[in-house]
Amino acid sequence: MENNTIKTAVIGASGYTGLELVRLLLAHPNTELTTITSRQFAGKKLSQCFPHFSTNLKFEKLSTVKIAKNNHVVFVCLPHHESMDIAKKIREHGAKVIDLSADFRFESWRTYEKVYGKHKQRKLLKESAYGLCEIFSKEIQNSYLVGAPGCYVTSILLALAPLVQNQMIGLDPIICDSKSGTSGAGRSANISMINSEIHSNFKAYGLTNHRHRPEIEEKLNLLSGSDIKISFTPHLLPISRGILSTIYVRPLRKWNEEKVLRVMNKFYKSSPFVKVLPKGKSPQLKDVIGTNNCLISAHYDDHSEQLILISVLDNLLKGASGQAVQCLNLMCGFDETAGLDHISVYP
Repeated sequence: MENNTIKTAVIGASGYTGLELVRLLLAHPNTELTTITSRQFAGKKLSQCFPHFSTNLKFEKLSTVKIAKNNHVVFVCLPHHESMDIAKKIREHGAKVIDLSADFRFESWRTYEKVYGKHKQRKLLKESAYGLCEIFSKEIQNSYLVGAPGCYVTSILLALAPLVQNQMIGLDPIICDSKSGTSGAGRSANISMINSEIHSNFKAYGLTNHRHRPEIEEKLNLLSGSDIKISFTPHLLPISRGILSTIYVRPLRKWNEEKVLRVMNKFYKSSPFVKVLPKGKSPQLKDVIGTNNCLISAHYDDHSEQLILISVLDNLLKGASGQAVQCLNLMCGFDETAGLDHISVYP
């Protein structure tokens, strides 16, 4: 590294998460973005395909060895299964990897295979760190391979982690009701994502078996030392970006909101991107769009004797690319907020 600057590359840079990474890395004070790849746009200028960029960077065909030899950190934004072999080749040539697919998110290859099919790099999976910076920062700092979490997972784990670790809630039932914008489905053509299907519409999907549920449960089990099963229902909002999760849990005692908020604030006192709102306040998507922030509120319902947690984040930033850059900052010893200190877009 020269002048505290590292060289970076983005593999699969023409999808939503890839483009967000490009935008963030071009403005990052400690990174030089050298290479972006795309099968669809190889040979074309980034600015030709996406005019909101003014750089002279061109999309290239994937050359794993060349990318690994010429860069310190490589971001992989490819579909599940495609990332694992590429990550192995990059690691063999010494570069660090931050993967945004599910291929390196799981502690157990058995859990991965129940959801996504065969994992061909089980040994490498054991070496990966889970990229939720607020909870696994030490593991990320010491790792050369990070699996960035799913967006729904991030919104739910950040709300639940303080209460699970402090044994303040019952572990059954935990009900997670989440709503996401359409960018969570990526840029691939999909009939269910066209405007006439989603405009003025609202629907649940992935009922009872959404692929993010095992990821949430595995991490909650690590935090609690127990076998937790959750109810998770995702919904599709007719908006581009953002996730709002409403989580219902049973407190082990009749905690007042002040006590819960004190515990959550203490847990996140050193976390620049997680903000716990004061009593009586609840977050909305407009508070976080365009930022790497996650806003959380807690509300005690006397009638049902339940605790209601609300968590909001931008699914393409704190739920994906912003979180990946946050991992880069930890891995490389930069300020955790470098390149991520953005104010939300409002209205």
